Order: sequence, then C-alpha cells, then structure tokens
Amino acid sequence: MNSQVILEVRNLSKVFTQGQSSIVVLKKINLTVHAGQHVAIIGASGSGKSTLLHLLGGLDRPTEGEVILDGQVLSQLHDKQVGLLRNQKLGFVYQFHHLLAEFSALENVAMPLWIGRQDRESSEQQASLMLEAVGLGHRLGHRPAELSGGERQRAAVARALVNQPRIVLADEPTGNLDRLTAQHVFDLMMQLNRKKGAALIMVTHDLELAARADIQYQLRDGELHQIDSLAV
Repeated sequence: MNSQVILEVRNLSKVFTQGQSSIVVLKKINLTVHAGQHVAIIGASGSGKSTLLHLLGGLDRPTEGEVILDGQVLSQLHDKQVGLLRNQKLGFVYQFHHLLAEFSALENVAMPLWIGRQDRESSEQQASLMLEAVGLGHRLGHRPAELSGGERQRAAVARALVNQPRIVLADEPTGNLDRLTAQHVFDLMMQLNRKKGAALIMVTHDLELAARADIQYQLRDGELHQIDSLAV
C-alpha cells in the first residue's frame, strides 16, 4: 500500500422514499482508501452494503455527500462522464459472475476494453494474458455454461482487472462458492490487486476472509464503524 488516495467518501448518505415514508439506508459515511489497500466491509443482510458499493462505483447517486474517485468528484460529472470513469478506473466483481452466456471467456474478459473502444486485437491479447494469470489460459474459447462455478468467478475477476483499474469493488465475490474455491478466488484477487497496485473494497459475510484485509469495517444502522479486532 502507498500513500496515494484513490477513493474518498465524505458524509455520504442515502435515503429511499416510498410513498409518504423515507428509509434511511446510509448515514454520514466517511471513508478513505489508498492505492494497494484492501478494505473489507461486513454487515447483516439488508444493512446497505450493496447500496454503498453502488454509490462508490457511480451506479447510483447519494442523497447527500460526495464520492471522490482518483481526484474526480462524481457528483460534478454527467452520467456519460461517470460511465467513462467507471470503465477506466473501476473493476466490479459480484457474487454471481454475470458473464454473458453467448460469449466465450476471452470475449467476456475483453468486453470492458471493447467498450472503451480499444481495438479488437490488442483487447483480446490483454484478455488472454489476464485469463492466463487466473489459470484459465486453456479455457479461452469456452462459454460460461462450459465452465465450473469457480472458473466462472475467476473469469469474472479477470474481467474486473483487465483494464487495470485503480480500484476493484467486490460484492460477496466468494459467496456462491465452496470454501476451497472461495479461498482460491480470494487469494487470486489479493495477488492480482497487489501486483497491479489497485485498491480493493470487498463486501462479505465471510469473517475469515474479511480478517485478512488491511482494514475492516462494519456497516450497522446505516453507519460505518472501523473494527479494531475481528474475531473469526
């Protein structure tokens, strides 16, 4: 980890309105994440963890507060600019791989580069190298239905990292995997993130994996609390 700040969150709040009532999901959250740092966020189901990640990634707008990604204030950008920043600076990994069924592993991983208008040949070269890095160099032409659950999630990790993002947001990335495969995917994410110098924010129910992060937080009653010692 180095001292460069990649993500800064200032007094972030999110309120959802349903009819005459309002539901406060997040309250005045502050967070600073440095390059190469691994942050784990735990919390009960429905505590707002996924909502927080969506706000950090510019997939939703906060009710109050600011998200500053690599020096850019998201609220000051138009939707198209946020989309471009997301493509260039962010990687996403979810519990379910969200690979496109009609495309091969190589094509799925190259997709963020194509969206960024990189030429096909160089995109596929980079995607191939990333799939090699996650141990799927022999599965380039296979579609998701031909891959195991662990292989699909490794492909999803490769896709998240192929554009060399500044930060990776992971929402229960091992929640759909058995223990051994979960450990392997987690180790892979840690290894690749450290190698690339990217920051990693991971939401998880897995206390054992969360304990291996550089810093841990718990989201409780809409507030983010740093944990001094995480018992597993």
